[in-house]
Amino acid sequence: MFQEMEWKSMGASVVRITTFFKISSFVFCRRKKVIQEMVMMPEEQPQSDESKPVVCNQNRKLILALFAFSLIAITLGLAVYAHQQKMADPWILLFKSAAPPCLSPACLKASEHFSVTMDPFSRPCDYFLSACGSSSHRGRQRGKGIVVEDNGGQDKKRDVGSEELVKMRRKMDVQEHHDGQPDKFPDRQTALLKSIKEILESPDEGLAMSTAEQKAKKFFKTCMESESPEKVGSEPFLTLLKQMGGWAGEWIKADFNNTLALLMSQYSTFPFFSVYVGPNAGDVQTNSNQPYIQIDEPHFQFPIDWNSKTQKSKVSPQYLRTFLSSCRQYLVLLGVPSSRTTQHCGLYMSLSTTLVVATSPLPYRLSQRLLYHTITIQELQVLAPAIDWLACLKATFQPLPISQSDVILVHNLAYLINMSQTISQLKSQHDIMGTDPLHTYMMFSLLQTLIPALGSGFTQTMKNFSIATGDAQEDVPRWWKCVQQTEQGFEILLSHLIRERHAQKEAEELILDIYSSLKMKLADLDWRDEKSPGLIFDKIKSLTPRLSTETNASNHKELNQLYAEVLVSEEDYFSNYLQVLLLEQKSRSRLLSHPTRAEGLSITPFLSGNDIIVPVGMFVSPFFHFSHPRALNYGTLGFLMAKDFLHLLLPDIHTQAKNPELESACVWSYYLNVTEGPGRVGAFSLSPSKQQEVWVQHTALEVALNAYKMSFTRCPADSSLSGLSYIHLFLSSFTKVSCDADSYREFMPFEPSFLVSVLCSNSRFCPKPLTCLNKYHSYPPESRTKR
Repeated sequence: MFQEMEWKSMGASVVRITTFFKISSFVFCRRKKVIQEMVMMPEEQPQSDESKPVVCNQNRKLILALFAFSLIAITLGLAVYAHQQKMADPWILLFKSAAPPCLSPACLKASEHFSVTMDPFSRPCDYFLSACGSSSHRGRQRGKGIVVEDNGGQDKKRDVGSEELVKMRRKMDVQEHHDGQPDKFPDRQTALLKSIKEILESPDEGLAMSTAEQKAKKFFKTCMESESPEKVGSEPFLTLLKQMGGWAGEWIKADFNNTLALLMSQYSTFPFFSVYVGPNAGDVQTNSNQPYIQIDEPHFQFPIDWNSKTQKSKVSPQYLRTFLSSCRQYLVLLGVPSSRTTQHCGLYMSLSTTLVVATSPLPYRLSQRLLYHTITIQELQVLAPAIDWLACLKATFQPLPISQSDVILVHNLAYLINMSQTISQLKSQHDIMGTDPLHTYMMFSLLQTLIPALGSGFTQTMKNFSIATGDAQEDVPRWWKCVQQTEQGFEILLSHLIRERHAQKEAEELILDIYSSLKMKLADLDWRDEKSPGLIFDKIKSLTPRLSTETNASNHKELNQLYAEVLVSEEDYFSNYLQVLLLEQKSRSRLLSHPTRAEGLSITPFLSGNDIIVPVGMFVSPFFHFSHPRALNYGTLGFLMAKDFLHLLLPDIHTQAKNPELESACVWSYYLNVTEGPGRVGAFSLSPSKQQEVWVQHTALEVALNAYKMSFTRCPADSSLSGLSYIHLFLSSFTKVSCDADSYREFMPFEPSFLVSVLCSNSRFCPKPLTCLNKYHSYPPESRTKR
């Protein structure tokens, strides 16, 4: 209304100025003519009309020219003024509802999640109660999570534990996924996998498609043909087993370290310890991003109990029988005679339980500072001589040069020493007996690696054991597993394709806008002491957010060279899976030779030296697409990114600044005022963790909205989606993503969508405040909770 009145006033001023110039011009011309007649001598006065002087006409033309020039100047001035007004406050245009519709394929797909009824200003009461419940088929009653009736006679309300909430949320998400609700936003991981699936299933583009992309699609296709593993059964593994020496008793004896090096380099299998690459996270002072070889405890297939008194680990006794049963089932599937299953499984279990004793859980290792112990390969060789460390690591990271003097990081040196002693003892004991528990153990470890490429009997046995030990994973479609396996080997290629199809220059603009807006927001905070802002802003200024550059220089030629040695069969899925394991080895070597992490297909930002790496895996539909309206991109991914930045950079800001506590208290009071009535304001306080999350989400929404304003200032135009435009689409997008795909919702005391009501209580953010008459009296009875 204010803007409309201002424009009317400006229009009236133009009319008045124009009229003034017309009158002034006429009066000036007539007055000059009279004066001229008065001063002329009679003989000088004109005798006829034809001989009249043209002085007045000339003056009139001059004045008209001056008037025209003045009018043009005024028009230009008003235009400049209007432009300045728009630049100063682009909300004038953002409040308009008319915008051209986006009709790209990505927009048509995204429109399935939106409708004009989601406009918060058409249904304001939903934003005071439960917009999530009304727009996405689910929602929390009254927002606090789960309502539990107390048997003491008085209705009370408590929060269910976060782990339990997460399990319940996952269960609902899986159910909704199988129900096929088209208007529900997927979580970020599912959205990424679906985008990769679309790429892998897209039709071949002939010469435009690289051979690397052809190989990835071929691998995915063989994985999706679920009958393929059933046709071959266990034969591929048995063939490979013979090449490795067979089972003990019917085996060609091989050198222990040669076999271990082969498993590590060719089959990504680490039976006695795990090997990976990463920076020295224990050295917080240097903040160096230099990559190191890191050696940790291995992953065991069974639950482990920890005795804090004796500081010893052991296999949980109640699962030993189940562990033995699953071991025998694997051997039956492999055709091992029943007379030998007990021997093989006995050797496997004996060594497993012996190795477990020297392990310790992560919290204990953290408390004892056992992590990130720096040591050279030569020093480790002296302490744990049973392993040929140089040979094994050379094989794992070929063709990189590895030397005895290279520094590595170990995360439980005591375990590695104990493991070496155990291996040395078993070697001497079983050489005479003709058995080799070490070889059997390594072959079982290889089997665990290759189970995804074997028949359903193996995967079902693994699933049954997981269920029995309480570690059951949710059933997922086969395409999900095949996409993950394809990503496992072709991550760089897929990162390139995701960036090419989704995250173009618009993605980089979004990153910079969000981070710039975040810095402006944090600059307005009130700090508890004078040192805090300096430390915080020095940290923020030293960091540079950027899109992951793993695929920046990649083109078809470079990608083809990267995957040149990969051989993908049209039908043999097992051999294709072995190729993916080889690609994992190459990925480890690449990580060791490059200072940055590759994880382009991650779904959250991470720190890498002085950079905040924003993975391209975040920029997928429906959260983002370069053809989307910017209001959609900033309202969904912009909000999530702002929240990720806050959680990543400022975990302790709640204790250093005054604003988080004050703002979260204000938001909570506003919520109570709306839902319970003015008399109950302040009656219930929030825990510190929930206070911080309320502030983070409220701040992230403001940051994302201000970033959209910055983008709109640069280019005052946008498109619409499903009849929604500008601020309406932005807020609807935020509501949609916060209801369906926000991983932090469990830590909020109310639906995050309610923040729209808080935001719009300040009219400078919205075209009008959200108001709902008879607010809390109009709620359905089941949605109100007795206090």
